[in-house]
Amino acid sequence: MSVRATARVVATRDGLPVLESDGPLALRRTRATGPCTRVTVVGAMSAPLGGDRLAIEAEVREGARLAVDSAAATIALPGRTPEQARYDVRLTVGEHAELRWLPEQLISAYGSDLRMRTRVELAATARLVLREEQILGRYGEQPGSLTTRLTVHRAGRPLLDQELGYGPGATGGWDGGAVLGGHRAVGQLLIVDPAFEEKPAEPRLLGETAALTPLAGPALLVTVVAPDARELRRVLDEVLHTELPA
Repeated sequence: MSVRATARVVATRDGLPVLESDGPLALRRTRATGPCTRVTVVGAMSAPLGGDRLAIEAEVREGARLAVDSAAATIALPGRTPEQARYDVRLTVGEHAELRWLPEQLISAYGSDLRMRTRVELAATARLVLREEQILGRYGEQPGSLTTRLTVHRAGRPLLDQELGYGPGATGGWDGGAVLGGHRAVGQLLIVDPAFEEKPAEPRLLGETAALTPLAGPALLVTVVAPDARELRRVLDEVLHTELPA
């Protein structure tokens, strides 16, 4: 039987007036080490499976600061039905608010079929740090079919809209030299901050398989392919520690 579930969190300057778990998506307020209120997503059961419809909605209202992470990697698995699973993330960040969206990796297991979409709406003075990491197959196995789309609007205008596809359901060439080149870990880090209006990030290569690109927004995007999850996280963490405006 497929699962339908939507978890919601709303952050204000005074706390978390909404913290709603649903199905396999359990939200827990956890101890923070910085200025942001912290929420951790805890998987209450195996998901997403074939046919599941999962969603997380996070709203950070004016002046609030929220960090969302997860307790473990999310594993897309085949289900009893061949129907595609869907996982939607909807994020809204208000004026002078900040969201740090830093989940653990998404692992595309052999035989799975998942479409994941992340939609972000930012106010003009909002700040965002968003990390996405995909691991294509568990150790020693081929990946499932995975399609991800990230759409970001700032002050009502498009900032970023990209779609990526991997595995048997993707168009030809996804594993070739022009895309992954045989690597099985891929990720990106998006930082949106008004501070980049006065001092944009400098474009540069970060080794042989990673690049930092400034966006008109103001924002920067780091894209990385790596042989494994550990190397992928190392590169993304290094950028996060050096490029995040004070």
